Amino acid sequence: MTMKKEYLIYKLSDEIKNTCKIPNEAFQQYGVKRGLRNEDGSGVLVGLTNIGNVVGYERDKDGNIIACPGRLYYRGYELDELVSPVLAEKRFGFEETAYLLLSGKLPDREELHAFQELLNENMALDHRTVVHLVDLEGSDIMNILARCVLEMYTFDENPDDISRDNLMRQSIQLIAQFPTIVAYAYNIYRHSVYGHSLNIRFPLEKKTIAENFLYMLKGEKYTNLDARVLDLLLIIQEEHGGGNNSTFTVRVTSSTRTDTYSSIAAGIGSLKGPLHGGANIKVVNMFHHLKEAIVDWTNEDEIDTYLNRMLNKDAYDKSGLIYGIGHAIYTMSDPRAIELKKLAGELAKEKGREKEYEFLKLIEQEGIKCVTNHRKTKKPICANLDFYSGFIYEMIGLPQEIYTPVFAMARIVGWTAHRIEELHFDNSRIIRPAYKNIQDQRNYVALKDR
Repeated sequence: MTMKKEYLIYKLSDEIKNTCKIPNEAFQQYGVKRGLRNEDGSGVLVGLTNIGNVVGYERDKDGNIIACPGRLYYRGYELDELVSPVLAEKRFGFEETAYLLLSGKLPDREELHAFQELLNENMALDHRTVVHLVDLEGSDIMNILARCVLEMYTFDENPDDISRDNLMRQSIQLIAQFPTIVAYAYNIYRHSVYGHSLNIRFPLEKKTIAENFLYMLKGEKYTNLDARVLDLLLIIQEEHGGGNNSTFTVRVTSSTRTDTYSSIAAGIGSLKGPLHGGANIKVVNMFHHLKEAIVDWTNEDEIDTYLNRMLNKDAYDKSGLIYGIGHAIYTMSDPRAIELKKLAGELAKEKGREKEYEFLKLIEQEGIKCVTNHRKTKKPICANLDFYSGFIYEMIGLPQEIYTPVFAMARIVGWTAHRIEELHFDNSRIIRPAYKNIQDQRNYVALKDR
């Protein structure tokens, strides 16, 4: 009798349950670093870069990790040095830091103006992509973004050339067109699912990436502060070292000499994961729940009681997590969260959401305390970027469907900068780490004897 396909799928799945098992002690036996992380939680050194540097701890003379305030560097400049003048002068800075990350130097006024014009000229999509976007309607904008990027290969007259000039041309096009793709894809989704008018707005001249994105997404329904806060979000998400999962994915694929579009699409797939770019949505949903579950938003005891229930898997989604608290590298503080916290307060005043902002700050304060006590650790724990980014997206009026795509709009700068570096540093080689096979050798059994 022929085996039913549904049962075969179940049978294969059940069999693989055992073959996937690898004992924990085997990792120590063979000196394998799970997740490319050392026993003390630090990352395994796998490469060198001149682009970004993430500092969350220092080491003493014996090599032990010592907590320190978090620092993030773009091409040797500390993030705060780049952000402070932008905030003080109430101007836009995404294009300036993009120029820095791509070239390695800060632009002068003439260079910055020319770069801004170049990005603006490249924002419009090929009409074939716009037509195809309509056919790609769906709720997962990250998948649509990846498919559009792959499609750009077919429209590129020189897609496989990995010379510096061609890579820079492709990088500028991608940085400029990501916002357009995301805005159009969401408006098409909004039209097909909710029946709203389909608005395909052409990017405006002499507008920044942040301003044009909000305009293409929702017309004139945004404030100057909305645009400046989005600009800051883009700045602080442009780059985070070569070891973050999506950037490492881009570097690994680039090392094979594949084309730019295939490599960037792989990076998009990595960023889409809920353990990477999708974490801010989890924070927002948790915050919405806490606003309902906690009666007195100022009562620390009530907040602590509920957060401890969450950590004990007795409340909310029973994951045992407080989303947005803790980071793989940062210990005492995440410099990106510090910058966002300031802007979130300013934006909350404009939007009349100060009480929610104060409640969120209290959740951060008590969440850190509760997690520290629950883990019984002396290691400092901090709120990460995602803790405030989702709340800011919400105040700007961005729908959850594009939270992670907006992250991609920023990180495309870091991806392209790392791709160029991977392909053009001296003696670059394909990235090919080793896996130790621990399966015992077996003797083949003929089909008739099985």
